[in-house]
Parts: sequence; C-alpha cells; structure tokens
Amino acid sequence: MSLKIGSKIVDCAVVSDTKRVQNEEPAPVKAEVVQMHEKLQRPEMLVGSTYKVKTPMSEHALYITINDIILNQGTEHEQRRPFEIFINSKNMDHFQWVLALTRVISAVFRKGGDATFLVDELKAVFDPKGGYFKRGGRFMPSLVAEIGESIESHMKIIGLIPEESLDEHQKAFLNKKREELTGKGNDGTEDSDYPISAQLCSKCHTKAAVFSDGCMTCLSCGDSKCG
Repeated sequence: MSLKIGSKIVDCAVVSDTKRVQNEEPAPVKAEVVQMHEKLQRPEMLVGSTYKVKTPMSEHALYITINDIILNQGTEHEQRRPFEIFINSKNMDHFQWVLALTRVISAVFRKGGDATFLVDELKAVFDPKGGYFKRGGRFMPSLVAEIGESIESHMKIIGLIPEESLDEHQKAFLNKKREELTGKGNDGTEDSDYPISAQLCSKCHTKAAVFSDGCMTCLSCGDSKCG
C-alpha cells in the first residue's frame, strides 16, 4: 500500500513495540538439570557416611564409607546420589577382592541411572562355607551380602530406596506376640530378642518366625503364611 506525502519531510523516527514488550512478563528461564553421568567431574568435597560391619568370621571390623555427590544444589531438583565407596579393614585376607569390588561399585555409581539393583545382586551372594547370624538373629549369607545391606541402608537414608515400615496396628500385634512367646521360651541371651524355637524367616532372613494362631508368622517383619 502506497501513501502520498504532501508536505516536506523534516524528521523521522522508527516506531517500536517497546511499550508492549515492557508490559509483557519475561519468559521463564529453564533451569539446566544436571543428571548423574560418567563424565561428571568429582568435586573437591563430597558428603559421606561410614558404616561399621563386624562379623564373627573375622576379629577385625570392616568400615564401609559411601560418599555422595549433591546435584543441582539449592534448587527444586536437588538430588543426593552415591558417587564412590571405600572399604577399610585391618584384615588383609580379603584385600584383593574388596578393592576390586569397591572400584566396580564406584564405577556403577558414576555411570548414572538406577544403581539400586546392586543391593539385590550383592545380597544374593552366598558363602560356600556358610553364612552367619548377626546380633538380633538376622542371617547373613556372606560378607558380600552384608556389604550390600550397608549400601541398602545408605540408599534408604538418601531416598533412593523407599522405607518399608509396618503400620501401628501391625507393630502392636507383633510386640504383643513377641512378649507372649519370649516369656515362654527365650534363651535369655542378648543376641536375640526372639524365642529360641524361632525359625528363619524367608523374607527378612531373621530367626524370628514362630507358629502362632495356626500359621507361621515372623515377629520381625510381620510376614505370615496365612496372608
């Protein structure tokens, strides 16, 4: 479309949409969410926890240290993920395979993705010489399985694995049964809070399964053959 200008041009200016732009809200800036991956550089400082593992298989305890990296710190996407693991002990009998295990686990942590599968894999390792019972009557099939349990406990603390807990009604029922049965047949030792006649629970691997009300019931996790 052409316009005829009938007067002399003495000045000119560019018309802009400044006022319209000022009234508009600025577009939200998308935060760059950092995910765990193998090329992620190790920061100068990591937050960690150390777990003591004392087994009847050795006079020296194992100290398992798991260091975590905090991703997207200070944002709504903040995450705490395991980055590396170290295992120390005065017992040098297991030095080679313990060192190899820590390096492999650390590599899996840094790879990214879901690393919780490590717990099930490690807890499924059985010692051909036989396992042992921990304090409280819990059975450990091997030292590797106990390392896996320590990793599981750590992952529950940082929120990678959800906590499985009984409701108040279940806790009250199990405590009542435990008091009744313990008073009848406990061996009185500090190593177990359950009756001496208790059997090994197939779910939580604790020697706490008793025959009660017509079926086998675990006084530790509540697992029952009657449903």
